[in-house]
Amino acid sequence: MRVLLKATMDTEKSNESLRSGKMPELLTEILDHIKPEAAYFGPLGGRRTALLVLDMKDSSEIPALGEPFLTEFNAEIEITPIMNGEDLQRGLGQLR
Repeated sequence: MRVLLKATMDTEKSNESLRSGKMPELLTEILDHIKPEAAYFGPLGGRRTALLVLDMKDSSEIPALGEPFLTEFNAEIEITPIMNGEDLQRGLGQLR
């Protein structure tokens, strides 16, 4: 199932990581570990946020996806099922 993982990082913890120079390395390690289809970063609600599109095979993957952001950046995590255009068309086709 395709999901959107939204990781909203704690400002103080991410500032610490940024000042120490560890943030680029930590983000690279996290992305290499969870292998998102796409990754986007920006300020949402005034806080550093990562938006990752992932193909989650089983709900048991949730800890491995979220924990790196929780432990390294004290982030708030949201995981939401999402669809691309093809998924939407297949889903709408089942309504008939």
